[in-house]
Order: sequence, then C-alpha cells, then structure tokens
Amino acid sequence: MKGKVFLVGSGPGGRSLLTLRAQQVLEEADVILYDQLPGEEILASLPEGAEKVDCGKFGGRHTLEQDEIERLMVSRAREGKKVVRLKGGDPFLFGRGGEELEALREHGIPVELVPGVTSAIAVPGAVGIPVTHRKYASTVTILTGHEDPGKEGSAIDWENLAGNRGTLVILMGVRNLAAIAENLVTHGRDPGTPVAIIERGMRPDQRVTTGTLATIEGVAQERRVRPPAVIVIGDVVRLYREGEPGLVPPS
Repeated sequence: MKGKVFLVGSGPGGRSLLTLRAQQVLEEADVILYDQLPGEEILASLPEGAEKVDCGKFGGRHTLEQDEIERLMVSRAREGKKVVRLKGGDPFLFGRGGEELEALREHGIPVELVPGVTSAIAVPGAVGIPVTHRKYASTVTILTGHEDPGKEGSAIDWENLAGNRGTLVILMGVRNLAAIAENLVTHGRDPGTPVAIIERGMRPDQRVTTGTLATIEGVAQERRVRPPAVIVIGDVVRLYREGEPGLVPPS
C-alpha cells in the first residue's frame, strides 16, 4: 500500500492563521512530523490519535537529521499512512520543502503541497511595516541569512542587493546579523538605512528592535535579540511606530 505525504505550511503562528486545508489534513493525519516554528498553540492542538514526531532544530542541534526525516516520511507512506510534514510559514520558502519533494518523488510517493502564509510578509505587516509601498519600495527581496554551510562560496549577490533600493526581508539571519549589515554597507548601501528585527512575530511575546545598518548589531546585542526573527531592511521600516499597534492580531 502507498499512503500520501502532505507538505504543510502552518503560517507565521497561531491556529487562526492555518488554512482550512491545513486544518483538514492535520485532523486526518496518521503521522505528523513537526518542526518547532508552528508554535505551541498549533502543536498542542495536534490530534491525539496521530503518531507525532519532533523534527525540530535548535541552534544547530537537530532532533532528526534531514535524511532521517525523509526516510521516515517514505517508510510511513509505504505503510499506507497519511503523513503530514508540518512546517512554519510556507514549506517552499527556505523550509527544505523542495528537498523533501525531491526525495518523495524519487521513491514514487504521492505528495501534496498545502501552502502557508509566509512570515516574511505577515510578520512585518503585523507591526505596521508593509514590505512594499508606493512611496518607499516597489520591490521586495526575500533571502536567507543562513546559507547551506556545505556550499562553496555564497550564492547571495551582495553587490546587487546593496544597489537595490527596495525592501530586503531576511529569514534566519539573527546569528549572522553583523555580517549581513557589513556586506550591505561594504557594497554601497547607506549605513543609515533603517532596519527592524521582529522576534517571535504574531505571538504574545512578539518584540521589535529597530536601528540602522550602522547601529543594528549593537542594539541587537544590547537587547539580547534571539531567533526566530524576521529582519526587514529598507525605507518601509520608517512606517513602524513604537508603542502603536500595527494590525489587530488575529483572535
């Protein structure tokens, strides 16, 4: 028997931002392989009857290695089970969903993508920072702040990014914040460019730290900024108003 694997995005946090399809497949799942980014509320709501496997990564420490996760998905699907691979945000945006899709296809396992709301757009918006704005930015570039350490050289074109006056949104970039700011300034971006770091976006303990490319490293160290966080760089950050709500959080 062959089951099916669902690559499911849970959105930026909270059950209310799960899509209807995501809720449906979770309720019907036999096996759920989950990361930590979906958050406590979603993880606490997972069906009791499903086999639940923690695949979380904590500061470079992996509960399961990627190849182990892929083997587990394949083996459970071959048992005829409905397998949900639950990720934060959207599975195909820096979530290794593409690698998992390749592995499942290689073994002939049916797979369905259930898209999720990406934190790259939702989290800045939640604090009143639109990633595009007719006055401030007509383009937005989303990039990872944590490239595959096994690659030879960086695939990020810092010179091009520094010359782009649109918005930059960086996921998984807190630990490399100093290098990110240095690369942009070295390649010509104005050191006074505004920066916002949104920690634990759209959750009760959400926190925003602001500065410029020249100051953000020091401010982040002083405030002990920690992942998970979304970094926004560009003039749209000027729209943030500390102490004022951005958008009403989902209930």
